[in-house]
Amino acid sequence: MKYVSRREVLALATQLMAIAITGTPSRAHSAPADAAAEIAKFAAGVVPEVGKITIDLPEIAENGNAVPLAVDVDYPMTPESHVVEVLVVAEANPWPRVARFHFTPMSGRAMVATRIRLAGTQTIHVLAKTNRKRILMAQRRVKVTIGGCGG
Repeated sequence: MKYVSRREVLALATQLMAIAITGTPSRAHSAPADAAAEIAKFAAGVVPEVGKITIDLPEIAENGNAVPLAVDVDYPMTPESHVVEVLVVAEANPWPRVARFHFTPMSGRAMVATRIRLAGTQTIHVLAKTNRKRILMAQRRVKVTIGGCGG
């Protein structure tokens, strides 16, 4: 019978904790195809309509760790017709789905402001799903500079 040393138990526990925190082994980067797959999954076969979404995002972000993002969907928020969900997708992030927000008619307005993390210069896609199965879409390109150099 082989005994497991205390050192081996601690090493295993550390590895399991790392997997528990990250969820899965890390990914170096994603491809635009990964972002397209997230968009297709969200749209569920419905062709997105361009417009009705305003994205407030800087053209140049000096720090990709905290990029301010505001999204406003110009759509009624009545019980009969309202936005139920908004998805934010970043093409070049290791995990393209950056944020997902849920709304009800009691939200009053489909509007959100937050900060997102961007792995580099890329296009951000914002999609909104309505209770009538319409998909609205807008996109914006953000240049992420390293060390604040805009060159």
